[in-house]
Amino acid sequence: MPRAPTVILDRGIVDEPAPVVLPSERARVLVVDDDEHNLVAISNVLEDLAEIVVARSGEEALRHLLREEFAAILLDVYMPGLDGYETAQLIRERQQTRRVPILFLSAVNKEMEHLLRGYATGAVDYVFKPVEPTVLRSKVAVFVDLYAMRKEVQRTAEAQQRLLDDNLRANAERLHAEQQLRLAEQRQAAIIASLPITLYLEDVGCEPRMPKFVSGNFETLTGFSFDDIRHSPGIWSERLHPEDRERAVAALAARGQGGAHSVEYRWRHADGEYRHFLDQAVLLHDAGGAPVEYAGTLLDISDRRELESELNQIRKMDAIGQLTGGIAHDFNNLLAAVLGGVGMIERQIPLDDKQRRLIDMTRHAAEQGAQLVRHLLAFSRRQVLQPAALDVAMLADAVDGLLAHTLGGRIELVWKCEDGLDAVFADSAQLELAIMNLVINARDAMPDGGTVTIEASGHVAQASQDIAGTLLDAGRYIVFAVTDRGCGIAAEQVEQVMEPFFTTKAVGKGTGLGLSMVYGFAKQSGGALRLTSEVGVGTRVEIWLPAAPADAVTPVAPEEVSAPESRIGKRQLNILLVDDHEGARAATAAMLHDLGHHVSEAGEGETALKMVRKQPGAYDLVLSDYAMPRLSGSDLIRQLREIRPTLPAVIITGYAEPNLQAVEDEVPVLVKPFTVGSLEATLDLASRQGAAN
Repeated sequence: MPRAPTVILDRGIVDEPAPVVLPSERARVLVVDDDEHNLVAISNVLEDLAEIVVARSGEEALRHLLREEFAAILLDVYMPGLDGYETAQLIRERQQTRRVPILFLSAVNKEMEHLLRGYATGAVDYVFKPVEPTVLRSKVAVFVDLYAMRKEVQRTAEAQQRLLDDNLRANAERLHAEQQLRLAEQRQAAIIASLPITLYLEDVGCEPRMPKFVSGNFETLTGFSFDDIRHSPGIWSERLHPEDRERAVAALAARGQGGAHSVEYRWRHADGEYRHFLDQAVLLHDAGGAPVEYAGTLLDISDRRELESELNQIRKMDAIGQLTGGIAHDFNNLLAAVLGGVGMIERQIPLDDKQRRLIDMTRHAAEQGAQLVRHLLAFSRRQVLQPAALDVAMLADAVDGLLAHTLGGRIELVWKCEDGLDAVFADSAQLELAIMNLVINARDAMPDGGTVTIEASGHVAQASQDIAGTLLDAGRYIVFAVTDRGCGIAAEQVEQVMEPFFTTKAVGKGTGLGLSMVYGFAKQSGGALRLTSEVGVGTRVEIWLPAAPADAVTPVAPEEVSAPESRIGKRQLNILLVDDHEGARAATAAMLHDLGHHVSEAGEGETALKMVRKQPGAYDLVLSDYAMPRLSGSDLIRQLREIRPTLPAVIITGYAEPNLQAVEDEVPVLVKPFTVGSLEATLDLASRQGAAN
């Protein structure tokens, strides 16, 4: 007999009613922790709720799971050998244990990234150390009750079978079962009222599918009342997601063979949004073995799926960022050598027309490679941005000039700018490139011609306003919306089009980097990107960017030095060039020689240190690569300035390392591949800073 609910006062804490479990089948709870003190403390808190089984490692826990069945598992995150995440993953991979609730125990790592990782490996909740007894008991009691109810359903079915075989005890046993069932329903209703779950009973062979009983949470989960379902019997099948319908219907059709089913699918809620449901049921039989009805649960797992999606996106962005960094660094070193060599040939060797065409073709290919790397950096948000206050009208004139010979005569570009619009705070070149990419995409979507509209308007965002999954800070924003009336994008491809290398264009017609670059630029600039499209109607892409603050400066065009003649009257410098990439170092040295400077070369930081220690006053400036083995460029400059504090320096880099600006704020940075003009301008800036010091 189940014991009556009791309230016991212990150390000032009110204990919850114990779950109903027969003594012979008392629920077991597995507690896994390598700390003996934690095992004792948790066992004392939970011992009256369930039978406590302890394990001191992930391996021991897995051995217990092979032999016994548990209502819940309390699993420490950090343990020697198998840690909590690995143990949880192995538990979820085994058919018999994949549905056992796991609660992680953790004393650290309360950040969202670690919580998401725990939920992704199958956890249903977290309990943080030091453990609060009341909280722990409340959480565990829910799962012990659910376990007890599942066992109770099984026992009830067995009792019904025995009742049918024994007519003498039929009435007494039936009454007892009904009483137990009512008690179970009361407890179940109280628990389920706080969970995104509903229980249902469904007749065997009911077509179309129609439950004959549902719990009180049904309307919350579906948006429909039970009466709505009765009046529209086909509503379940009609509101299944088209991609899930065939699989879900097939799973239900096959449940008669196995006596149970478990299927996940998307179902359209009454509010029009799709929810992820986990639908599970078991088949109950009468005394003669004939099937009677299905008893099942419908669980809303939308939040879990959303967290998994966010975690996958974070992992994808991190992987792309790491890949991009490696590509940018190595590829830009090669491009620097190629472009430097091409420049040397042009300046030092007389070329005829055919040779010049070959040189121009080589330079163009190298510059396209550099542009490809910049697009990848933009998506992974690792490019160097120089935001400034930009006048929207001037921006429109600049974009019109850039697109004048690109759109062709069948495309009309129309600007609609709101009067009195604030300046936008963004990198001028990257914003122009982003708008150009969107306009060119719009042109390609209208092969028969048409009008591309660019609207610029001001908006005020409230705190944490959600724009296409991006939470914006409160403040003023300028929104650029590019709209076409082209072929449009299918709904299932809207999210994919912003991933790098995905394109809806024909083979050879696009790289798949345009929208991903715009997306990365908007995010890195503190804004967002929103895309809406309908097949056959057209596409609208909005770039949300912050409005310029009152103290923002306007961009200044950099000086460009194009010929060695511009060096007349300038000081010749003794420059120490440090770069571990031989080709890039040779190309940079050639540029410096052409500019009239004396160059000493070093292939690594340690060699450069020895050269300066030997002759501290021999060099006017150090030009060092940032990413080098053993001693980075920033570390080299710090050590050199311990020898000579006012030594001017410039860092060159193959890509924008995320922490580069914080290394040496006063050291100019030159990004590879660079031109002679940008090199000269950066050297002049470093020299002036050195003279000022």
